[in-house]
Amino acid sequence: HFLHDGRPPVIRQATYGERGALAPRGSAGAIHGGLKPPPRPEAFNVTLRSILGSLNVCSKEWIIRQYDHEVQGGSVIKPLVGVADDGPGDAAVVSPLAVMNANGNPPGLAIGCGINPRYGDLDPYWMAAAAIDEAVRNVVAVGADPSRVALLDNFCWGNTDRPEVLGSLVRAAEACRDVALALGTPFISGKDSLNNEYRSKGEHISIPPTLLISALGRVPDIRQCVTMDLKAAGNVLFLIGTTRDEMGGSHYHLVHGLEGGAVPRVDLDLAPRLFAAVHAVISRGLVRSCHDLSEGGLAVAVAEMAFAGGIGADLTDAASGLADEVMLFSESTTRFVLEATPDNIDEMKSFFGDVPLTRIGQTVKEPRLRIAGAGGDWIVWSPLAALKEAWRTPLRG
Repeated sequence: HFLHDGRPPVIRQATYGERGALAPRGSAGAIHGGLKPPPRPEAFNVTLRSILGSLNVCSKEWIIRQYDHEVQGGSVIKPLVGVADDGPGDAAVVSPLAVMNANGNPPGLAIGCGINPRYGDLDPYWMAAAAIDEAVRNVVAVGADPSRVALLDNFCWGNTDRPEVLGSLVRAAEACRDVALALGTPFISGKDSLNNEYRSKGEHISIPPTLLISALGRVPDIRQCVTMDLKAAGNVLFLIGTTRDEMGGSHYHLVHGLEGGAVPRVDLDLAPRLFAAVHAVISRGLVRSCHDLSEGGLAVAVAEMAFAGGIGADLTDAASGLADEVMLFSESTTRFVLEATPDNIDEMKSFFGDVPLTRIGQTVKEPRLRIAGAGGDWIVWSPLAALKEAWRTPLRG
């Protein structure tokens, strides 16, 4: 009684005015915000390298290697993976106990994160939903069972005494509730850091609404874990999930100085089924590599897979009726790229049913990435060395 009724209740006003989040899909403003025309196709190589070099995407190796990510020999997957152990892994996997589960398999724990405050500039609800989706994607991508995932939240917000700031926090909290219930992923802990505002030289500075989600996923058998680096030439690449015209808050907009647009929205009906299907094929050893699509979309995800594995890729069938820049750089949620050997394709497809699965290309021995556009021409053609250099340079040393 004292804890719940022993003090006066705090009642605050919260307001929220929708901004660019509901811009109609397919309109000119939905993609480009009306500020600049889209770049010509030959500029897509430059765009890809610019996104790889942006601070949210670029290599964090210099920071990661300053900390201990090998504890008592229990690391199954480290933060950096690939042929040179410097590719961007989706999640870390540890085996904290030398035990077998009820099925006689060695279990593990996958740890991944999701964050993108740029979406919060347009709609904090979908920012929070996307952060949860990304955190779950990351642990599922390495082998975690999506039915055994728990979440932690870390809210960093401005002064919630202001109704409009509190309103954005309420929107994010509502998304946490809705997505956690839809995915069956309970929040087991978390923290908040509010009132992050101050004045400096006469200017009022407030951080953007930012939510970091951490996911902890149980891995049934660490021997079935996969990493994101491409493994061999001659394999087939699949895109799992649906790409939409959702460019709001994207890194494509960031590097081109564009605003507005529709933010990515999580399909709460599809996401649980898609995660279950991806886990099923990974746990059966049908996948050679798996990488989630996040900042930068399809082009960035495949570039990372390629230069991490030292294996090239040709995407000949990725065009899906969308504009080329949307196909390449949309950050629609709940998507993966899977690499499979040709002899595993039919069995792998049988697990997806009505879950969107599209064959988009193949791996090649030549060390380069090529992506064909809607017109059939190569709109991205770049050596892997150039892509990796763009990714590694910003925080090197």
